[in-house]
Amino acid sequence: MAVQVSLWHHYLQAIRSRGAPRAQDYQRAENVLLVVLERVHELDPRFLVDYSRDLEAFQFALRSSEDPVHMEVPLWVDAEVLLVEEVGATEAGDGPTSCRLGVPREGTNLEQWTAEDVSSISSEGSGTCCSYIVPSKVLRVLKDLLVAAIVHCKHQSLIAPGSLNADSLREEELHLSLLVSSGWRTVCFHVVPVVRRRQKVPALEGTQLMHGFPEGSLKRIVSQKVALVPASAQHWRVSTDYLLTRLLGALGSFPGHRLDSLSILDRVNHESWRDGGQSPGLTFGHLKTVLLWAAVLFPEPEDWAELQGAVYRLLVVLLCCLATRNLPDFLHPERNLLADTELDLNALYQHVEHFASQPEPSLRIHVTHLGRSPPPRLGSGVKALLQLPASNPAYWATAYFDVLLDKFQVFNIQDKDRISAMQSIFRKTRTLDNEEC
Repeated sequence: MAVQVSLWHHYLQAIRSRGAPRAQDYQRAENVLLVVLERVHELDPRFLVDYSRDLEAFQFALRSSEDPVHMEVPLWVDAEVLLVEEVGATEAGDGPTSCRLGVPREGTNLEQWTAEDVSSISSEGSGTCCSYIVPSKVLRVLKDLLVAAIVHCKHQSLIAPGSLNADSLREEELHLSLLVSSGWRTVCFHVVPVVRRRQKVPALEGTQLMHGFPEGSLKRIVSQKVALVPASAQHWRVSTDYLLTRLLGALGSFPGHRLDSLSILDRVNHESWRDGGQSPGLTFGHLKTVLLWAAVLFPEPEDWAELQGAVYRLLVVLLCCLATRNLPDFLHPERNLLADTELDLNALYQHVEHFASQPEPSLRIHVTHLGRSPPPRLGSGVKALLQLPASNPAYWATAYFDVLLDKFQVFNIQDKDRISAMQSIFRKTRTLDNEEC
């Protein structure tokens, strides 16, 4: 067992050794983009610069994947007086409800948001609105401003030569894509205009999450504003990405291996399950959601005290989600993050289950880890447990997994074969914990 434990920790140390350089690369790239956005604000004060991004570098350092990073550009508008009109209530699990942002006819100083370049007048909807702020128009204005700002900053030598090129700016349906060079690393930013407003998040106001997070952290996080981001050319939707990042940061204040387990799975996902990022698959956002659920389902400190056991707690939750084809949004559980992803969830399940059964090949990230002998396999006792039928009471003395499944009712588990497989994985987790004691 000593060899296997050292392999896990060696893998983690390799990830950590890259964390600080990744964070520095990200901060340099972010600083370049912030300089450009400052110029955007000078050209058009309706677009603000968000400097409260202290957790973004921390999150970028946690992950190995090169998924795009969102850069929110807040709009200078009193969002509390805007009229939010929901458009077509969605069915449970269909995704966030879309809305329109209406500018009231009376009693406000919002003339700059009734201009034709960012709004349109519609005969539909409430008669109390004189116009609606249109995401596609806002994106078009922001794109033109970014081009002008990049040219200005390069001409004035405010950014390093080669760090940013206006030719890389792409207007997508819901964001602007921009590549920023930072040394040898290029960071892809998705620049997104947002309207921030206070809105209740029922999941954060309940007591069901309290035991999984530091005392008082949820109250601080729930006081933050949520962001309305483009949902289509005409509509907006609520985004809770900022709140989820805050929740992830709160978990980092706990002792144990919560964040380490996320880093390990993200690295395995990137290198093994997604072929070094060449194949579609799970994103860091998916795995972050898995960790947040695991933190609630396994709230005790001893659940996260041992590295390998911590990783297997995430695997149990992830296998549940893939088996049921449902990863509930952490703050809006009625929404399924695996819906409409076009991912091969069956193949993903096989990847995850194979890693859970034989993790060693995926934990070798450097040529010096490889030898002529086969990689160390699971001990005979653990291997036998993985092959035993879950219904055998002689090897299933605890009802803990049944309690766990009761907690997982939000996942709507029905596939008995995959439940049996997850029971095997869970038995391995408990066995590893007992061996460490």
